Amino acid sequence: QGKGLFATRNIRKGETVFVERPVVSSQFLWNALYNYRACDHCLRALETAEENAQRLLGKSSLVLPHPEQCSIRKDLHQQCPRCQVTYCSAECRQAALEQYHQVLCLGPSRDDPTHPLNKLQEAWRNMHYPPETSSIMLMARMVATIKQAKDKEWWIKAFSQFCSKTANEEEEIVHKLLGDKFKGQLELLRLLFTEALYDEYLSRWFTPEGFRSLFALVGTNGQGIGTSSLSQWVHACDALDLPVLQREELDAFIDQLYKDIEKESGEFLNCEGSGLYVLQSCCNHSCIPNAETSFPENNFLLHLTALEDIEAGEEICISYLDCCQRERSRHSRNKILRENYLFTCSCPKCLAQADDADVTSDEEEEGEGETDDAELEDEMTDV
Repeated sequence: QGKGLFATRNIRKGETVFVERPVVSSQFLWNALYNYRACDHCLRALETAEENAQRLLGKSSLVLPHPEQCSIRKDLHQQCPRCQVTYCSAECRQAALEQYHQVLCLGPSRDDPTHPLNKLQEAWRNMHYPPETSSIMLMARMVATIKQAKDKEWWIKAFSQFCSKTANEEEEIVHKLLGDKFKGQLELLRLLFTEALYDEYLSRWFTPEGFRSLFALVGTNGQGIGTSSLSQWVHACDALDLPVLQREELDAFIDQLYKDIEKESGEFLNCEGSGLYVLQSCCNHSCIPNAETSFPENNFLLHLTALEDIEAGEEICISYLDCCQRERSRHSRNKILRENYLFTCSCPKCLAQADDADVTSDEEEEGEGETDDAELEDEMTDV
């Protein structure tokens, strides 16, 4: 788990505990193929709320009320002049250029399938189907950041703050993607990663064990980032001071819109990526968390918000599981936590259920008849 984060003052329910910028972040490689367009640096959605809703609904004639509540400024968007990667602003383009993009810019080779970086990205797509929860490009940006940095040691220390254990020797737990059945995939990724990005200064990251540690670092610490111009528009509309009838009409419109989008597009509504956050990575897990992360600014700025009153000196805990996973049995929850985060949970909820039978939840039992081959194909999607 993390190092532990404790409240230094009394925090009220609903209060923002902190806002944090990632050390490094990257959008998922599947975004572009699904036409989910986000700023290549801060992951801000590039579509207007109306364009976002039209695409998700498959209905180009849709018109959203209150368009002034959409914050997307297309007039500010800029592209890299060499590779045409798109940013939400000149500031993001410059920040990317200064931190990592000089190394990763494909220039005229953007569409060349034989370019080492393109080969690496295609191999990842073939191994890791949506929904992604980590990305090989997060590791690539770590390497590129250090290659471009004047103070390389500062960045190496920044990345070394994150846990990169591939196994928990005390409990004999190995990260699920570093087991024997994934050896071939990991070795292929390592060879392609080396071909695309090798740097003598970071040579230990390119060895088999070093690459496994790097992979474990992003798998264990990577925080999912979800941005949506439509979601931000909805929140802005919620805050409008409207007459009762207009409020009811707008709420009914939004409710129906989301129902129609769910039928058309399913669950994958956001532009998505992952990032490494120093403070967030210090937060330990609880199956009954007292804080949660969100991205209300439609970019990579992480907001940690209190779910209940937290007293000074009390530990701030988040959940590493999603809402559905938290409702599963203690055995099921800990199976996920052991495989992905290398620990067994001892939060109050798990301790209270310690005497429960070690059986998985009904949801998991339904899928336990799958063959090992099917699991091998699917599990790469879970890190």
